[in-house]
Amino acid sequence: MTEIQDVNDWDRQIVKEFRANGGNVGGQLAGAPLLLLTTKGAKSGKLHTRPLVYLSEGGDIYIFAGNRGAPTNPGWYHNLVAYPDVMVELGAEKFEARAIVVDSAERDRLGEIQVQKIPALAELKEKMTRSVPAILLERKK
Repeated sequence: MTEIQDVNDWDRQIVKEFRANGGNVGGQLAGAPLLLLTTKGAKSGKLHTRPLVYLSEGGDIYIFAGNRGAPTNPGWYHNLVAYPDVMVELGAEKFEARAIVVDSAERDRLGEIQVQKIPALAELKEKMTRSVPAILLERKK
């Protein structure tokens, strides 16, 4: 995948810092489990990269379409539903993965684990009026 930078300024800065420092960033995301997800645009076909907090659980990697608390799912979620083959950057490692939306029971279980690991998400979760999709990033062999 050849990447096209089409992200807002905050995301662009995080992506740049992540890549320059082998996956480490400062500021409010310092120490957070962070990855970069590159998806193909559902409408445009262009590649988009977003920094996302992830959950490592049972050897698997999960992301959540929280959209910073917005009432709708983020654009990257719609992209990976349309084109589930994605690129993941985790630390200095880069690999292809298949994005799989998990069922509601597993979504709820994973969401609770994520809130326990990152307590600041509890307040955000209480304000949300929608279910937040959880997505398994299954590494391609």
